[in-house]
Amino acid sequence: MAQVVAQVVDMCGGSAPVRPFAARLAAMQRLACAPIAVLLALLAACGGDKAGSKFTDPPQFSCEAAQDRGPIFYVTDDGDDGGDGSEASPWASIQHGVGEMPDGATLLVGAGTYTGRIRLDRAFAEGITIRAEPSYQARLRADETVVTIYEGQGITLSGFDISHTGPGAGPLVVQIQDLIGDSGGDDAVSRIVLRNNIIHDSYNNDLLKINNGARDILVERNIFYNQAGSDEHIDINSVADVVIQDNIFFSDFEASGRSNDLDTSSFIVIKDSNGNEDGYEGSENISIRRNVMLNYQGNSGTNFLLIGEDGNPYHEATGVLVENNLMVGNSGNDVRAPFGVKGAKDIEFRNNTIVGDMPGQAFAFRFNQEGDNPTNQNIELYNNIWSDPTGTMGDFSDTPIGESENITIDNNLYWNGGNEIPSDSEDLVNVGDDAQAIVADPKIEEGSGPMPVWLVADSRFADGSGDICLAFEQMVARYGLLQAGSAAIGAARSDRAPTTDILGKTRSGAPAVGAVEP
Repeated sequence: MAQVVAQVVDMCGGSAPVRPFAARLAAMQRLACAPIAVLLALLAACGGDKAGSKFTDPPQFSCEAAQDRGPIFYVTDDGDDGGDGSEASPWASIQHGVGEMPDGATLLVGAGTYTGRIRLDRAFAEGITIRAEPSYQARLRADETVVTIYEGQGITLSGFDISHTGPGAGPLVVQIQDLIGDSGGDDAVSRIVLRNNIIHDSYNNDLLKINNGARDILVERNIFYNQAGSDEHIDINSVADVVIQDNIFFSDFEASGRSNDLDTSSFIVIKDSNGNEDGYEGSENISIRRNVMLNYQGNSGTNFLLIGEDGNPYHEATGVLVENNLMVGNSGNDVRAPFGVKGAKDIEFRNNTIVGDMPGQAFAFRFNQEGDNPTNQNIELYNNIWSDPTGTMGDFSDTPIGESENITIDNNLYWNGGNEIPSDSEDLVNVGDDAQAIVADPKIEEGSGPMPVWLVADSRFADGSGDICLAFEQMVARYGLLQAGSAAIGAARSDRAPTTDILGKTRSGAPAVGAVEP
């Protein structure tokens, strides 16, 4: 194991700058089953930018193994909660261990299946880490919400395989909400990190719900797949300072032995269902960056990413940054539009790549009012790629006139397989509104292959990867890389581009349009 970890750290550059993607891709083939941890990004290390979140200037993409800190305690599936939590006398349950361990410590959870709800409700000033060792070998299962964090602070959960036990389960797989006194306020559920987990197969509602006044939540380097019903992979609802980064989102119901009923909703929704009852009227300061979203199997009326949903008479989200994401149309299923905004304001959508065959009502986005929503306000779109290599783009945008104000669209790349980009006089936004439009082939190679469903018996993902970090890189290599001669190379507005790309490569000089630097 030590040799494997050393290889992985070497692959990613160790303490040196991260190696070029090509070198990591070559090393990937030698480490298909290596169970490593992923990006270590402490909340305190992150700075701020336009969207207002303190997480929005992240460290570089990295595959370095996480370093445990403080005293180490242990949980095993044959342990005893009457023990002292040492390696020789491990505890039997995570919840008990969290209740006993000191601030600043690490709890290592051994391989096995742990059944029943796990409540993580202690507040830690310095913070604790709960980590599965080896990664993905500790399976958390319940016929109700599997993990709840209702009163916790300073908790990192890393390396677990988390899902419902099967049909008939109660709603949600993981829920983070503030129930410390009145929701919201200074003493809220906060400083929660979900890292390097496989969160999958809800049989009732969302995979992850973050709601009711929680704040400072970081969700990174996870894989999400297969929610249930008209719900999402992640529901971000009336919260503040949330970052969703470096994750893979997809559906593959057949791979889980489930039927694809085309009835689920978005991968991610950002909204506010309850007004200011929890201290926030509208979710605030949300960053969605460096994620891969693909293989959509939802209903034809929803989106990959939707901001606002409930038709409330206030802006349901304010200050949302969406950057460096790769959204892939590879399923053949209709989608309303990859990106949607309903009653929100101050949104920046930059350097994203939307590519593939995206059948539905709009290839790029839908900005509209729902119910009692106020008009959308201040939406900016820079340096994005919208590319349909099949040439079947039926409509570019769906933006009813009078339902949005102050939309800026500038310096984006458009491609419809050599056919004309559709334009509609009844839409507020068309390609002709982009004064610096680039209508040309981005030359993104069309990829294919299995989705990274976790294969428990094989201890690997179905795409051959052994850990989430390598699966992420493989998805980007398969669907997002720019080929030589791409019109996207060197064509971005540098003053509106993120400092790094989806893989953490520095953007300097003349950066590329889209999520990936060549």
